[in-house]
Amino acid sequence: MRVMLDDGAILPQRAHPDDAGLDLFAREDQIILPGESAVFDTGVHVELPKGTFGKLESKSGLNVKYDIVSCGGTIDVGYTGSIKVKLYNLGKRPYLVRKGQKIVQMVIVPILTPEL
Repeated sequence: MRVMLDDGAILPQRAHPDDAGLDLFAREDQIILPGESAVFDTGVHVELPKGTFGKLESKSGLNVKYDIVSCGGTIDVGYTGSIKVKLYNLGKRPYLVRKGQKIVQMVIVPILTPEL
């Protein structure tokens, strides 16, 4: 899979070789206030394999420990722009996302595209 990175972006990576998800990282520090959301531009552009899509999923550690969740998202094979992530703070305290922190996982999923 081809990947292009904007300045300051980090190459997506699996924490372990057999992990389903590729971790995507924040390029900047940003505070998410309780009950609010923030958008993070990862600076990652991907050329997904034909017959797949990228599914954005919340990081379980952020969710369980800090009540930070992603709204998810679908990266279609034809999308080559920078992947953006929206995180919500469902907790009662502000949360500081730090530059270089893992913020979401992208799982590459095979799809069927039958004609209608």
